[in-house]
Amino acid sequence: MEYISEKNNKVYIMGEIVSEATFSHEVYGEGFYELFVRVMRLSGQADILPVTISERLIEGSGLGVGSILSAVGQFRSYNKLEGGRSRLMLTVFVRELVEPGTRNPNGIVLSGYLCKPPVYRTTPFNREIADLLLAVNRAYNKSDYIPCIAWGRNARFVQNLKVGDRVALSGRIQSREYQKKLSETNTVTMTAYEVSVSKLAAFDENETFDLDSEFDLYAIPSVHP
Repeated sequence: MEYISEKNNKVYIMGEIVSEATFSHEVYGEGFYELFVRVMRLSGQADILPVTISERLIEGSGLGVGSILSAVGQFRSYNKLEGGRSRLMLTVFVRELVEPGTRNPNGIVLSGYLCKPPVYRTTPFNREIADLLLAVNRAYNKSDYIPCIAWGRNARFVQNLKVGDRVALSGRIQSREYQKKLSETNTVTMTAYEVSVSKLAAFDENETFDLDSEFDLYAIPSVHP
């Protein structure tokens, strides 16, 4: 089961560390730290992504602000209580540090189940977009809830899918700032994290699907805003 869950959620990122590591939590005596990494897009824009990494990987690695982090892991979610309300938080959980290479610096492949009806819309410039929330199984009966955004023909395709449908996809993780209105006179800038989908497929519950053969984690993704 753990092997299967690891195959359902794979991430590779490479970028510059832009914040100090701060303590997050401890599990069975192992400390975990949070930091942020700037990952460049093909368009020249950058995504600033949250990363969670074990103290055991940090020790002796020489990682610090300004150094390059090249890692494989999973895109995970957790709930955090803020102002009396639960907020879905997302982070790249590092499982292994790897040597930097020429591969795509931001790649993700996921396999999971739709847990909300997809929301299809068009922009003022007539671009087609669909938002979907994917539940991805993890070991020990846990799940990660990953917001994704599909474009063009992928958006048209997913608008007809239903809650519970099984989906596999590949793309990149992106950060996006938006304004949240707190009152009539007060707004705050927030950052959302989501998967920008480049390839997507739906398949039956009993259908065998090899995520590795269908989706290349290191493929160069399409350029989206």
